Amino acid sequence: MMSPEYREDQLLALSGIQHFYFCRRQWALIHIEKQWKENVRTLEGRLLHKRVDDPFFTEKRAGVIISRAMPVVSYRLGLYGICDVVEFRQSQDGVRLHWREGNFLPMPIEYKRGEPKIDQRDEVQLCAQAICLEEMLSVSITTACFFYARTRSRQEIILSPELRELVSKLTTEMHEYFERGYTPKTKPKKGCKNCSLKEICLPELTNKTLSVNDYIHSHLQED
Repeated sequence: MMSPEYREDQLLALSGIQHFYFCRRQWALIHIEKQWKENVRTLEGRLLHKRVDDPFFTEKRAGVIISRAMPVVSYRLGLYGICDVVEFRQSQDGVRLHWREGNFLPMPIEYKRGEPKIDQRDEVQLCAQAICLEEMLSVSITTACFFYARTRSRQEIILSPELRELVSKLTTEMHEYFERGYTPKTKPKKGCKNCSLKEICLPELTNKTLSVNDYIHSHLQED
């Protein structure tokens, strides 16, 4: 048996891959420097997830087993997290569940407050969840779904080799940043105005000032 690439104490939060894709500085401020600030968007998202996050709740609808707030982990990616919803559908390509007859194929479903994004920030998060499920259950998952609260609709995505490769690349970079304790600079962009960390990040100044680590290091040298 192959040993896991990452140890238990090296696991990073799976939810962070979305932050990392959108803005590496935002991810580092949250996951390395432990800074967070709520805004309307993050509050709405948290309330939406609270409605589906019941780890003791499962149900069956028309032959589909629904599991909510399912913990997942991948030692190959070095990520851990929780799937909002995992639907288990009967399939010959699925796995046996000890409390049910037959084989079932899992499909993660991620709840989002807004609408589909123009980039892949949501897709990499959902793909990472699927990879965790594949590793845990020894199964192959080809599709996954989003449920968007604003449009009240589902959107299915294909877990392509290109998307999987992007997830692997991003998680490798995340671990490198975390190990170094590195918070990168950034340039102001359109998405900054809606970021909950805008007042902490100060994107207009980050290209003109020292990083936190460099600032501390320079003062230690002076002492």
